[in-house]
Amino acid sequence: MKLIKQCTIYILFLWLFSGGIVEAYGQSANAAALEKMPADLEADFALSALPPHIRPGATVFLLDPAKGYYMSRQGTNGFICFVVRTEWERGEYRSDLASAISYDAEGAKTIFPEYADAEVMRASGEYSAARLKDTMAARFASGFYKAPAKPGLSYMLAPLMRTYPGGLEVKNVTTFSIPHYMFYAPYVSESDIGGNSPAGGPMILGDGKGPHGYIMVPVGVTEKAAILEANKDLIRRLVAYKPWFAIQPAAMHH
Repeated sequence: MKLIKQCTIYILFLWLFSGGIVEAYGQSANAAALEKMPADLEADFALSALPPHIRPGATVFLLDPAKGYYMSRQGTNGFICFVVRTEWERGEYRSDLASAISYDAEGAKTIFPEYADAEVMRASGEYSAARLKDTMAARFASGFYKAPAKPGLSYMLAPLMRTYPGGLEVKNVTTFSIPHYMFYAPYVSESDIGGNSPAGGPMILGDGKGPHGYIMVPVGVTEKAAILEANKDLIRRLVAYKPWFAIQPAAMHH
């Protein structure tokens, strides 16, 4: 009986230190593993964030889930575009997040590294979602990431987003359509603009985030309808790839 008990303890010991505890703490580093999107679909989705006249000269970054972002096409006009797959602020990994975003030259230099670093850390398999969140938060607190040095904007004119429809208090993920413009607003808070608009007006994104805050302005009803019409084929391709790309009509962002 004593021998059985000793064997049981030994087996438990082996489990804990050959994967048990490590898995318990590091599980989210491998959970919800990202799938590589088809390159042509990912590129077209990324480019849809930009106005049509800017797309031909934009640099396109695609995501290799095993390594991070890589340049798929070198542009000429200073703009970049890519698809966000990890929202580190949430402290969780999911495989069904995808939002197309773009930056001008200033944002490419000062803001894009935040996204690139997060994907490299996630791809390494060495960072749980909680550790990634803590690492990124510490970098912001230390001044590692800088604010844009001049005014600029991020176009987010894609026909859909697959993300959380609100702030950190929102836990559900959905697919919705809210093409918008994001103007760099370092350290600006909601109170600075009189509170976020409840009727589709300007809103602060990243309230309290510091150097990478934005004032977000949704496009008008007519422009949104035109964007959805122009991107019907892209939406069809996205939904054919993953059904969760289907837009939920009732979903709202904020």
